[in-house]
Amino acid sequence: MGYKVKLASFEGPFDLLVYLIEHNKMNIYDIKVSEITAQYLEYIEEAKAHDVNVAQEFMVLAAELIELKSAMLLPREIVDEETGELEDPRKQLVARILEYKQFKEMASFLADQAELTSHMRSKPQEDLTSYTGETEEILKGDMDSFASAFLAFLTRKQRLEEMHKTYERIARVKMTLENKVNQIIGFFKNKKQVKFSEMIEGDDSPFNRVITFMSILELLRQHSIRAEQKKRFGDIDLERIEPGEYVEPEPIDDTELVEA
Repeated sequence: MGYKVKLASFEGPFDLLVYLIEHNKMNIYDIKVSEITAQYLEYIEEAKAHDVNVAQEFMVLAAELIELKSAMLLPREIVDEETGELEDPRKQLVARILEYKQFKEMASFLADQAELTSHMRSKPQEDLTSYTGETEEILKGDMDSFASAFLAFLTRKQRLEEMHKTYERIARVKMTLENKVNQIIGFFKNKKQVKFSEMIEGDDSPFNRVITFMSILELLRQHSIRAEQKKRFGDIDLERIEPGEYVEPEPIDDTELVEA
């Protein structure tokens, strides 16, 4: 069995052939056979002076190139009458070159992966049962016990879902309250006084009434507005308080309020 010798950075005849094609910037589907053959034979002459076995390996492909060069000079048959396409003797060589390049890329990829994994070290698996206890447990019980356990699981799951929904509702109400406060502040941009009934025009739903009233309470707490209700269950007059204008109100005598 012969051995391969890397000659002038080329490993085998196809490596040299691919280099010549790429170095001359040729289209692999339109190889200039005459030019490539001449350059290939120059390398063969250099190879003969170094290693006979390598020269013989390169000479096989050299003979094929010379034969292909001759075939390109001879008249060729028409393979497609409609387009007038001629038979291309280079077709088989092109297929071999493409296959060679594909295998070379795969070999390069595998070499890179081998280099990458060569720096990795694996750790043997350890026995952790002393820390985790028994890995398996046998459940014992009758059908009623399993049914009760399953029912408890469903009940707990339902409670968790209801709790999550409650928290989501609270978050939505909180966000609505903040938005409503900003909306009420917007009422006072062009006017100093506004009535409660004006704020709920277009949406007289209980929720809107409650959230509007809660927003007013928040603004009262912030001393941003002043509120006055002249009679029980009557409309509420709201007045904007400018910065530095707030005065602590006097206590209201509930007996002074009369029925509407």
